[in-house]
Amino acid sequence: MPHWLQLMADSLPTLLWAGLIFTIPLTLLSFTFGMALGLATAVGRLFGPAPVRAIARFYVWIIRGTPLLVQLFVIFYGLPRIGILLDAFPAALIGFTLNIGAYSSEIIRAAISSVPKGQWEAAYSIGMNWRQAMTRTILPQASRVAVPPLSNTFISLVKDTSLAAAITVPELFQAAQRIVATTYEPLILYIEAALIYLVLSSVLSALQARLETRFARYGGMMEAQR
Repeated sequence: MPHWLQLMADSLPTLLWAGLIFTIPLTLLSFTFGMALGLATAVGRLFGPAPVRAIARFYVWIIRGTPLLVQLFVIFYGLPRIGILLDAFPAALIGFTLNIGAYSSEIIRAAISSVPKGQWEAAYSIGMNWRQAMTRTILPQASRVAVPPLSNTFISLVKDTSLAAAITVPELFQAAQRIVATTYEPLILYIEAALIYLVLSSVLSALQARLETRFARYGGMMEAQR
């Protein structure tokens, strides 16, 4: 067996284990919390009082206007200067959650805004209150618009988790860096890590396509019922 192939075979279990224990949980937790934060931010910007709208706009402005890597450094290396100490994984989780929350809030806000005002009026006309109209009428329709860009955001997050290596989270990419430090084979190991990310992204892209098809079919049924 060629040396490079043997090296890849030997390092594969370590890389996959790091991905399973750190990369995938970090991705799932960050996206889940980020979506909740994004929904709250979007609703606050659209329907909240002036102070809430101002805070939401400021949060989105700060996060979207600064690099994700800098945000992670501020949380992990900067906050200890004011007495806030965080382990690497929670710091990464907070950083990714804040980042996803800001970007997803703009997607959700645009999706909610795309629903015709007549849908609100129709919901109110049959006795729904604001919360019922939002959860039963507006959000189901807005989700059809939001799913494709949110899916892209999720796929990007899988790759962005490699930045957590910079704050010592032992995820997939840092596992590759550690092996490189002992084998002195950066080209082989980094290509292997890239291939693993590529496989994950490809699987998620296939799932995204199926999800979009399902939502499109649901949307067609809704249109037919009208």
